[in-house]
Order: sequence, then C-alpha cells, then structure tokens
Amino acid sequence: MTLTIAPVTPADRPDWEALFRAYAAFYRTDATAAEARVWDWIQSETEPYWADIARDADGTALGLVQYSLMHRSLSGGMVVYLSDLFTLPQARGKGVGRALIDHVRAFARGRGYSSVRWLTAETNTPARALYDSYAPASGFILYAVTP
Repeated sequence: MTLTIAPVTPADRPDWEALFRAYAAFYRTDATAAEARVWDWIQSETEPYWADIARDADGTALGLVQYSLMHRSLSGGMVVYLSDLFTLPQARGKGVGRALIDHVRAFARGRGYSSVRWLTAETNTPARALYDSYAPASGFILYAVTP
C-alpha cells in the first residue's frame, strides 16, 4: 500500500476529528471536551506536540499519530512520547501502524532523541503484536491517580 504521512494542517481538521473521535471510541472515552485544546496544541508554533495523518494513494485518511517530547530525569535528556496511534479498522494489518511508528522514529532520530516510548492497553493484543516486533514490553506498570 502506498502511503503518504504528513503533518496535520488546518485543512485536515475534519479528517483529524474523525480519526481522533474513532481513537477515543476505541478506548471507550469521550474526548469531545479535549478536542479544542488538542487541536490548539497541534496548531501551535511553540507547543512541542505534533500530529500526522497517513493517507492512501487516493488521499483517504487511514491513520493518525500524535507525539510530544518527554523529560527523562535519569538520563538528563528528552525522548519522544508517542501519545496516540490509531488506524481505521479497514487499514489494520496493512502496514499503516508500522509506517506511523517508523515516521515518529525518523522524527526522533533526525533530531537526536534517544528513544520513542508509548503505552497501550494490556488487552490491545493486535497492536501489541506490532509493538512487540520493535521491542519487548518494558515491564513497567502505569498508575494513574486523581490529585
């Protein structure tokens, strides 16, 4: 499959919204209240937050990746945190997810960052099969508490 991966532009908002909402639905989350803020992050010239859309040869949006920088205190450096990765169900198993991950890896490599990190649900078996092809799971367990 021929793919083009490009940064999200203002003209891409309808496709971005559709992918972002489908991603939220996949995780059974209503992210409607967050959409405007996330859109502002993406469009900001100063916010270290990026979003890219993968499109097929016809220009159909098939997947979305969003990523930012994260401080790593033990190394004293920054790494790229891949916060969101989503492909439409009909695009799964066709290399879209891998292309999006490799795109973010190239972004990190080109800027001298030592690592790309991400989380996924333990039950996301199909995605984990892809992720395990890059590296074994880290063994860390995420905790999230209210303040």
